[in-house]
Amino acid sequence: MNYEKVIGLEIHMRIKSQSKMFCSCKNALELASEPNINVCPVCMGFPGMLPSLNEEVVRLGTIGGMMMKCEVNKISRFDRKSYFYPDSPLSYQITQLYEPIVGRGEVKTLVDGEERVFAIHHMHLENDAGKLSHAGGQTLCDFNRSGSPLMEIVTDPVFSTREEVMEFLKELQKIMRAAGVSDADMDKWQMRCDVNMSIRPEGSKELLNRTEHKNVNSFSAIGRCIDSEFKRQKKIVEAWGRVDQETRGWNDDSGQSTSQRSKEDAMDYRYFPEPDLLPIELDDDFISECRKSVVELPIEKRLKYLSEYQLSKDDARILTTDTKLSSYFEELVELTSDPKKSCSYITTILLAMISESEDIKSIDKLKFDIWELGKVINLVNKDELSSTNSKQVIEELFINGGDADVIIDENNLRQKNDTGVLEVIVDEVLSECTEQVTDYKSGNENIFGFFVGQCMKRSKGQWNPKIFNEILKKKLK
Repeated sequence: MNYEKVIGLEIHMRIKSQSKMFCSCKNALELASEPNINVCPVCMGFPGMLPSLNEEVVRLGTIGGMMMKCEVNKISRFDRKSYFYPDSPLSYQITQLYEPIVGRGEVKTLVDGEERVFAIHHMHLENDAGKLSHAGGQTLCDFNRSGSPLMEIVTDPVFSTREEVMEFLKELQKIMRAAGVSDADMDKWQMRCDVNMSIRPEGSKELLNRTEHKNVNSFSAIGRCIDSEFKRQKKIVEAWGRVDQETRGWNDDSGQSTSQRSKEDAMDYRYFPEPDLLPIELDDDFISECRKSVVELPIEKRLKYLSEYQLSKDDARILTTDTKLSSYFEELVELTSDPKKSCSYITTILLAMISESEDIKSIDKLKFDIWELGKVINLVNKDELSSTNSKQVIEELFINGGDADVIIDENNLRQKNDTGVLEVIVDEVLSECTEQVTDYKSGNENIFGFFVGQCMKRSKGQWNPKIFNEILKKKLK
């Protein structure tokens, strides 16, 4: 019997506010230099300390929901989720179980080149726990990120392959970065994913017992986790067993998961309305201001690059990974009217230089104005600068900045297009290479490049090879 996967996701995304969710401590946007330096009595749960909701968290969370086309709830409430782990100093979490800040929505992406839409069940706000480190038989607690604000994005169980899951998560990461809601850097624990999965016979509509793998924090690890869990569950079912509903931990080094505890239901957490926080009430003005911060979705840019600009799938994907990069590309297209060449100079030259640079790590940190790159591309298109020499100009701009025209003229890189002078050079070359001319006219057309090379050598590389090609073809008939 063939089986299919049924996968739902819970994604935790660190909101990009400057301070934590309920206090003024620094938010854990970066990994702190020392443990337990960004803490206070509020986020440490000292007796008598009361939370105070950060308005910026609400604003960014609302924008994040809008980017997923979610329904915005004008009234939402906080609930207290009771549980004790060493990384939770309050012994409970403040979350939104019953009335979240946004409801149903969707995320569109491409899977194997096909447009797909995946359903969002809801997104709610909650505070993060701390971090546990296990070493030498001891467990150490770092509470720097305790109380940091999270969006928990919950999907419907709509995924059936690892490819769907990974493309969805990559798109979600792009969306939140584009809106400035979260950096969603998985290496810094700003984005992590709980994978809920069950299997069933193909064609069946019944949802069977599911497992939950907590806090998987890389795309590749999520893919490996899904593959491993599918094999494990299939083996159990084919042996007439029953998959336990449980929480499991994924060890990416060993490629295996282990049982951690039985899967809790809501009643196990003893949810009740958070007594120390009033409901969130969003008025029309607040919602309107949030909508002004909603930007064009990365997938819409990607589809535009594919259809209007005729870029390759890889180029369109690369250019939409970062908002600054896509904005730079679009501005360059405005200057050159040449999307393909603009894309090529960014992806094959600039990004390569950035990846090797020690001090320039972003497209918005370049030492030269975008106008200079546009000028270089336009000169190439007008045959006033060769592609080879253009790379030399861009390298100089990248290292020292400056003016492209000055660099070109100081290094004698500008191509000369005087047809009369080029004809004289061609005649001189052909008169000196009579044996090669005879060979060519006898049918050896592979020798044509030899003539072009001789002409370029005689002109010291400053004349246009395209015109040399045209003149040589006429004279060698």
